[in-house]
Order: sequence, then C-alpha cells, then structure tokens
Amino acid sequence: MNIVIFGPPGAGKGTQADYLVNEFNLFKVSTGDLLRDETELKSDLGKKIKIIIDKGHLVSDDIINNLIKKVISNNLYSNKLIFDGYPRNLNQTKNLDSLLNHYDQKISSVLSLNVDYEVVLKRILGRQICSKCGLIFNDFFNPSTRENHKCEIKFLKKRSDDNEIIIKKRFETYTKETQPILDYYKSQNLLKNIDGMKKIDEINKEIRQIIHSLNAWL
Repeated sequence: MNIVIFGPPGAGKGTQADYLVNEFNLFKVSTGDLLRDETELKSDLGKKIKIIIDKGHLVSDDIINNLIKKVISNNLYSNKLIFDGYPRNLNQTKNLDSLLNHYDQKISSVLSLNVDYEVVLKRILGRQICSKCGLIFNDFFNPSTRENHKCEIKFLKKRSDDNEIIIKKRFETYTKETQPILDYYKSQNLLKNIDGMKKIDEINKEIRQIIHSLNAWL
C-alpha cells in the first residue's frame, strides 16, 4: 500500500501522515527530510544539494527524483510508503508512476485535505511553539494556559515565516501547482477529498476508513 497525501500549508497533512506511519507501519517520504538526510551524509550528491540550498535556489526535479528512487528501490519500504510533499508538479507525478511501475508497486490512494484560506491563516498566524518544552499552541484554537502549559509565556515563540504575506503566497502557489496533479489522480479514480477543517481525530478516522476499504490493504 502506497499513499500520497496533499494539503496546503496549515492543513495538518504532516500530522495525519505521522499517524498513518505509526498505525499502518508505513515509511513517510518527505522531500525535505530526504534533502536534509543526504546533506548530513556528506555524499557527493549531498554536497551538491547543500551548495544549491545555501545559494537560496530550488533543488531540481532530477535531484529530487533520484532521492525518491533510492527509497522506492529499497525492498524494506516496498508498498509501505506515504508521500508527504511529493510530487509537487506533473513531471514529478509521472516520474513517481514510472518508478513505482518499474519496481512493481502502485499508488493505492491519494488523499487531499481541503482547507479554506481563512482557516489556514488562523492556524498558522496563531501558532506558537514553546522553545523550552517544544509544545505547540494556537491563539485561536488551542491557546496556552496555566492548565496545559507549565513554562513561562516568554518561551512562546512564532516562526519568522508565519506572516500573512508569506502564508498567502504559499497557499496560492500550492493551489496553482497542485490542481493539475489532483486532476491527474482524479482521472485515475485514486483521489479522495477530505474536509481538512474537521477536528484532527475526525480527519484521522475518515482516513483510516478509506485505508481499510482499499483492496491493497485487505
């Protein structure tokens, strides 16, 4: 069983992906993690990636696709993958199909968490992370209180890129780049749209029901 999960920034796809990893013994494929891991290995490719990132440039599809190939070709992860943040364009989408087919695998389902921009804005702008204990809170949905947080208020921090201009740009970019991919998977009857504005446990329940219904899982 291989799953692809989509969602705009703030949709909670990372949270849901982590749940699925634990519950169904899957391996999460995150391009960000793959890039970081390769640079830490200090391989020739890792050194090349570091130079590109340090210059503020985007890593090419060829490099990303090669990293994805390393994972898919590993028998330990065969038909046990959940892709989070990949594919990002149609070129990567078709490459993923080609790689999976080459290694006798397939995509079982594509999950798309749909969230309104206003909700994304509140989720991200309201986000606070405690630099001392690591807990995450939200001014709008889950504020820090004396009951749920023992650290001092001064430890609550916001990420520098959590501002409305960047959020709007990221949301618009996601919508523009992802729609053709979703249309592609919809044409293959793989796409499942999920209301990402529900509570986390409600979303997780819906996703679990989808996965249990897959022939690949039965």
